Amino acid sequence: MKQSASDIHTLAAAHALNALEGADREAFAHHLHQCEPCRQDVMEFEATAARLAAATAQPPPPAMKERTLAAVDGVRQQPPHLKAPKTGPGFWRRTGMPLALAASLAAAASFAGLAVREHRTGEEQRQRADQSRQSLDDISTVLAAPDARTVHGRTASGALTTVTASARENRAVFTATALPAPAPGTTYQLWLSHRGIMRPAGFIHRNGTVLLAARPAGATALGLTVEPSGGSPRPTTPPLLLMTLPT
Repeated sequence: MKQSASDIHTLAAAHALNALEGADREAFAHHLHQCEPCRQDVMEFEATAARLAAATAQPPPPAMKERTLAAVDGVRQQPPHLKAPKTGPGFWRRTGMPLALAASLAAAASFAGLAVREHRTGEEQRQRADQSRQSLDDISTVLAAPDARTVHGRTASGALTTVTASARENRAVFTATALPAPAPGTTYQLWLSHRGIMRPAGFIHRNGTVLLAARPAGATALGLTVEPSGGSPRPTTPPLLLMTLPT
């Protein structure tokens, strides 16, 4: 993909996710030394990616760990395998399950006598990990999209915000930094403005990054308000933030 001088700035997210290759990678690396805004964008995207990756990690249940350690002495050691496993360039993408969760599932498969409660706990953790991984994949797709555009804003409380949108994916990602915890019984709700009509677009509970629950096609602005827990069909408080969506 050949980038012109006018759109090379849009590669910050892809660079942070190590999604650039060949000439694009070299061109942006050279550009990064000369562009302070892009260096700031890359740092923010890298921090966001790290937080999302950490969110997918799931520790094994304490009882499972104890059973595994207690059974180690009684497990017969297998002879070494001399044949190397077949792996290809896509191997780790296909088996990219978080390490801690993979260890938990492997241990669970080794002990058929686990209690029902432990089985349910492991299943719930697997489902949460699957959901977190899918969310991370969706967010990464938007950030690395070739047509991704980013704008920055600041809430009434001074929190820094970023919106990255991709027209091709018809998705948008919202990031907040230094957003105060909402009062008990309330939550932060996101909105998309369609010709002045505010439509619900999901929630963000404090700092972090979320994929908007609504598609941004046709929307011109994004808003943030404080709403009762569970959300509202229409904004009930003045907006803390109202920023134009990137085009």
